[in-house]
Amino acid sequence: MSTPERLIEATRELLWQRGYVGTSPKAIQQQADAGQGSMYHHFAGKPDLALAAIRRTAEEMRAAAEVPLGGPGPAYARISAYLLRERDVLRGCPVGRLTMDPEVVASDELRAPVDETLDWLRERLEGIVEEGRERGEFSASLVPSEIAALIVATVQGGYVLARASGSTAAFDSGVRGLLALLAPSDPSAAS
Repeated sequence: MSTPERLIEATRELLWQRGYVGTSPKAIQQQADAGQGSMYHHFAGKPDLALAAIRRTAEEMRAAAEVPLGGPGPAYARISAYLLRERDVLRGCPVGRLTMDPEVVASDELRAPVDETLDWLRERLEGIVEEGRERGEFSASLVPSEIAALIVATVQGGYVLARASGSTAAFDSGVRGLLALLAPSDPSAAS
């Protein structure tokens, strides 16, 4: 792995573990096994490196979400696959975690990939819910944008509850509850 790649990957990991404020250039250099000169040769500074890391994390989150959301099958099955996919629940969401970081939130540049990713996810889910309404899987009374926001809130809130309790039970319970609320009245529509 090249030095810039090691620096980006180290920064991604440290941002997930410690947040922006808790991620020092020295910690990045140590984790990446790179010197200060190498870091500043490839990146203008910590904000530039953090932006590259946040963008990479956002891209990976989108790609991971697109696998179940873009798969074949009814809308409910695709949403279910997204909600039930394997996650490191107790570590939380590497993108959602950044919304809790005051330095990221205060920076339009650092916040942009976070906002764009969460907007993308809501829009993607909204389209799937609308598709399910049109096909009769979901009630016509559902508002796709509100259901999409509920799905994202359930996942992000589930991470918070799981981390607070040290158990995945709250996350799993929230997902099961949401799926029960969304379940089509005709079970054959869900498969």
